[in-house]
This record gives sequence, C-alpha cells and structure tokens, in this order.
Amino acid sequence: MRRLLILLLCFALLWAGYLSLRARPVTLPVSGGLSVSQALGGIPDAGFARALSRRVFSFPRDHGPHPEFQTEWWYFTGNLQTRDGRRFGYQLTFFRRALAPHPPARLSRWGADQVYLAHFALTDVAGKHFSSAERFSRGALGLAGAGGEPLSVWLEDWSARETSVSPWSMKLVAADGGASLDLNLASLKPVVLNGEGGLSRKGREPGNASYYYSIPRLATSGTLTVGGERFQVSGLSWLDREWSTSALSGNQAGWDWFALQLDDGRDLMFYRLRQKDGGADPYSAGTLTAADGSSRALGAGEVRLSTSAWWTSPASGTRYPARWRLAAPGAGIDLEVVPRLAGQELLGSFSYWEGAVALRGMVNTPQGGSGYLEMTGYGDKSAGP
Repeated sequence: MRRLLILLLCFALLWAGYLSLRARPVTLPVSGGLSVSQALGGIPDAGFARALSRRVFSFPRDHGPHPEFQTEWWYFTGNLQTRDGRRFGYQLTFFRRALAPHPPARLSRWGADQVYLAHFALTDVAGKHFSSAERFSRGALGLAGAGGEPLSVWLEDWSARETSVSPWSMKLVAADGGASLDLNLASLKPVVLNGEGGLSRKGREPGNASYYYSIPRLATSGTLTVGGERFQVSGLSWLDREWSTSALSGNQAGWDWFALQLDDGRDLMFYRLRQKDGGADPYSAGTLTAADGSSRALGAGEVRLSTSAWWTSPASGTRYPARWRLAAPGAGIDLEVVPRLAGQELLGSFSYWEGAVALRGMVNTPQGGSGYLEMTGYGDKSAGP
C-alpha cells in the first residue's frame, strides 16, 4: 500500500499539540513507536473526502495539495551516479496530514490545520553508508506547507519546487549533518495514472482507496554531499503522488512496494499488500509503463514474488527480505531484485526498509535496471512473516 508514511503522519498527529508550542521543526530520535497495523487500522476519520470513484485529473493543478483529504504525499526516490560510476540512492518525501475536516478559524499565526513530515535519506553504495533524517512541523509561520502554481512543498529548508511545466521539472533541496542534495528533475514520461484511471483500491470497503499517480522517469542531475564530500551526479528519479482518507483492512499487516526502471525503457510499479498470515492480499496491484509512456494496470495475479535471502537489522532486530525474484510472465519480465546495500532501514517514528536496488535479468530475460523498494510491517509481531 503506497505509502508507509500514512503511519508516520498518524504519529505526527499525536505530536501536533507538542509542535504547537515550538517555533521550529524538530528531528525526533524516536524509533519503532507503533506497528503498521496499529497505526493504520480502525475506522478513518469522518468528515474528510474519500476516494470513492474515478475522477478527472488536471495537471499541473493536481501536482498541488488536496486539503479536503486527510493524508497526502509527494514521494521522490532515485538512483544516481558520478561520471566514474560511483552509485548513490536518495529519498526525499513530504507528507501532509489534516488535523480536522472542518477546522475552526485560527486567530493566531501560530495556529495550524495541517501538520507536515519529511524524510531524507542517502545511500552511498561504494562507501557502504546509509543515512536518514526525519522532521515534523506544522503548517504555520512559514515553517512548512504545500501549494501554488507553480508547486512548492517545503519543511523549513527541505523543499521540492516546480521550475517548469513542459517538461514538468522540480528542484529538490535538503541537508542534514554531513549529507545533502541539490537536484534538478525533468520528466521523461507523462503522468501515469495507477489503478482504475488513478483510483487505487486497497480493500473491499468503500473508500478504502487513494488517488494515485506516478511519473516513473525523471532525468536527474545535480550534487550530493556525503560525509562532507561533494559529488556531481546524474541518473533517474521516480515521483509517486497519493492522497486519501483510508485505513488498512483488518487482515492487512503491511506491504512491499517496487518502483523499477528497466534498461529496456519500461517501468514497473507493483505493491504487494501482505495479510497478517503472511499471504498476499488480492488487492495487491501495479502498473507497467512502456518506453513510449503508454501504460496498463497489473492485477495481483500477474506478478509473482518470491524471497531467497533475508537480512536482520542489528539496530531494530527486524528481519527483512534481502533478495527477491519478481516475474511478470505476460510482460516477459523475470528479474532478481537485490538491494545495493543491505542496511537501508529508516529508524524514525516507525522502522521500515526503503532503499536503492539493482535489477538483474534471469536466464531467459537478460534485461537489468535500477529501482527503489519499500518494505513495511515486518517488525509487527502480531503479523506473519
């Protein structure tokens, strides 16, 4: 289920009262406070809009916020390298959470109807180093916000700002300690509507769905700083956008999300919703995008996933899959998905694994590529493996 950070925003909501006393965002050291099923279970808050049926999307307007829905995110990930082939991965993600469907009038500039959360992570493959940071703030006093045409999303000095409509382009900026990024992104493919024309159902309950689109290929260039050392890089990024007011179904424990950019020009997104007994949920789904930008939906039965290796985090003790085989026979895809670095676990309000992966074609399908993988719910002791 795209994305884990609904959970994190639920946690952000708990911190809203605390944040209202502060003038600046905070970086929290909390680790593993709630499980996926605890945070996303139950009944969604009444009064917010729900993703009940297909809608007409309008761009660039829909790149901006949809405050009538409770939760929303702008999710950037990418694989980059230097001219001499040194590889890096990055994640910069912004999340908006509404505090109430019909908030009262605010008499103070300190008052806020929205809270924001952001994650920033860098993977240095050759250096075998992964760093991540998490921030919270409220949408007041200019500390955090989203909106406008051109689009601007920010949490203090971390930002994603639209720089062009054609091709659609963004500038990403973030820094934490000795890690930073300053990247320019430009779309190479059009917007891809996931699910049923952008309506992505996550369960049988009415409204247990999101509006979900991706831009699976964005040409990327700029600079990264790792451990105080600056690198000029280029490569490909991926944007995921969702907004919703929904929750996990009672039998769902987490998900595995793949965003894969194949060397033959195709892109594959697939999320496997995992049930608490470890099985795959029938509402698992994905999208296959051709090199020319055309796309088609993938049902749960069209993608086969299996795990051949595991990695146990020394920090959280959570055991994650460390080597996958992903096959979509109808599309001629049969890939091994291997983390570029085993330890790409984010230890913030919730522990989860998200990082850069390499794609290796199996015997009859020699194509390779790169991508990003997210795995959630593995630390939930009430769920299956």
